[in-house]
Formats: sequence, structure tokens, C-alpha cells
Amino acid sequence: MDKHNFVTIANLTREKILYMIELAQEFEKHPNRELLKGKVVATLFFEPSTRTRLSFETAANRLGARVIGFADPKVTSGTKGETLKDTILMVSNYADVIVMRHYIEGAAQYASEIAPVPIVNAGDGAHQHPSQCMLDLYSIYKTQGTLDNLNIYLVGDLKYGRTVHSLIMAMRHFNPTFHFVAPKELAMPKEYKLYCDEHGIKYQEHTAFNEKVIADADILYMTRVQKERFSDLMEYERVKNVYVLNNELLKSAKPNMKILHPLPRVNEIAYEVDDNPHAYYIQQAGNGLFAREAIFCDVLGITLDEVKNDKTIIE
Repeated sequence: MDKHNFVTIANLTREKILYMIELAQEFEKHPNRELLKGKVVATLFFEPSTRTRLSFETAANRLGARVIGFADPKVTSGTKGETLKDTILMVSNYADVIVMRHYIEGAAQYASEIAPVPIVNAGDGAHQHPSQCMLDLYSIYKTQGTLDNLNIYLVGDLKYGRTVHSLIMAMRHFNPTFHFVAPKELAMPKEYKLYCDEHGIKYQEHTAFNEKVIADADILYMTRVQKERFSDLMEYERVKNVYVLNNELLKSAKPNMKILHPLPRVNEIAYEVDDNPHAYYIQQAGNGLFAREAIFCDVLGITLDEVKNDKTIIE
């Protein structure tokens, strides 16, 4: 089997993204299989996570793999001074693939350069979150029937939100129009606006968040203001509740519009919106299972044709 890493969304072609979506569709039809029977997946979470970790572990279990790892770095040898390099090399002795979340930007890329087994990036600092991006792309494709020519509104914490940074990179192949809705303190960083300019991606910036601003959205991508990314808690208190989505704001929404959110939410989506037909964030989280099953198979060299012809399906 070839060794592939899944560290960044930036180097995926249009064809590869559509291939991964087709792979996820196959797993949505039949999520329970034994394609990874006899394999061991290590999940190394140096930063807290619920959805991402459980989703990866469920994907591994549903494909027949066994899972080892940790969700709390305080219980690892890192507390004794072990380096990331040594942890990765040590775990590579035991596992066929390593899923890693780390608080330092670039940690997953570094791990991929030294590990003899595939590395899957489950989020590195405020940098990238490519598996979340894959499930976001799958959710957009499922709800819109296409990834092409969409109006995508990114709302909230665009400064630290790694999910929105990954989404911009992935959508560059599909002629989107982005609307960046954020207070000045949390505006989209200059480097990502330059990325849009370099790749011919259309975007507009807004500080207002109201019914009129979002009326043209195909996708309304809400994000939470991430307290853990702020060094100044006064700044966090000032911006934490600046945008709250409620049903009143959705009165002019297009019929096809869907609301996405990487979760967890705090106050940015009112609970009344959960029953609104535009709400899709719970289903979006569910799509993470199929997207991550696709990622596991791809990094381990299992092809779409092999998945389509798989005889290990468990009904």
C-alpha cells in the first residue's frame, strides 16, 4: 500500500475533492464494513476535542480497525519531556495510521515528514482542519447538488477559525463568491484575502449581520468565537456575542440555503433555529463519519473501485 498523508486541503485538486466526495457517498450507503480489519489507528489528541475525535474513532471502528491513543496529553510521556518527534516515531511502531490534533500550527506537517505511517491532520492550531473541511464540502455538495458558483457566507471568528481557512483553499476550484462577516477584531486575516486575490476568488467583507446582508446566501457558515485562542480575555468578552443567528434573520433566506457550523456552538445560533428547515449543522456533524471513513481508506491506499466492489459490507 502507498503511504499518503492528509495534512492540508491546499494541495487537493478539483478532481481529488470530487473523488473524495464520491468515496464518502459510498460509505454513506454502507458505513459498516471490514475494509480495515487487522489495522490499528492511533488517535493522538494534544488539544481537547469531542466531535472530531469520536468521529474519527467511530469511522475506524465501523471499518473494522482497532483504535489506540489518548485524548488528554497530561497522561502521556510529553509531561516527562518527551518530544513530539519521539512520540510520533514511538506510536508509528504500533499503528498503521496516526490521527493527530495539535495546538501548534504546522505540527501535522512536521509529523508527516518524520513518520513512516500516514498522518491525518485533525486540526493544528488556528491553521488548518482538513477533515472538517472534507465533511463541510460533502455537506455543501449534498445540500446544493454542486460545489460550483455558490455564495458562501462565513460568519464570526474568521481570524482564528481554522475551518473557514481550509474551506477557502478547498473552494478555489469551484468559482465561489465568499462573504466574510466579522467584527474588525476577528476579520479574515490578510494572508487569506491575498490567497483569494491570487486564485481569482471573489469576496466581500461585511461587519453588519442582518436579514438583508445574508439574503443571497446559499451556505451560511457560522463559527463560534473561540475563547481559547484569545490572549486578551477583555477582547473576547467584547466580541463573543456580536453575531447571533435567530429565525427572524432567516425570513428572507433563499429556499436552498443551509446553515453550517463546525460545532461546538456557544451562543451564535439560537436554539429556536434547530427546527428551522435551513438548519443543517447536526446532519453536517453526522456527515463527518462518511468523510473520515473516506479519508482513512484514501491514506491507506484503498481505492474507490475497491470500495465499490467491497465484499465485507455488514448490513
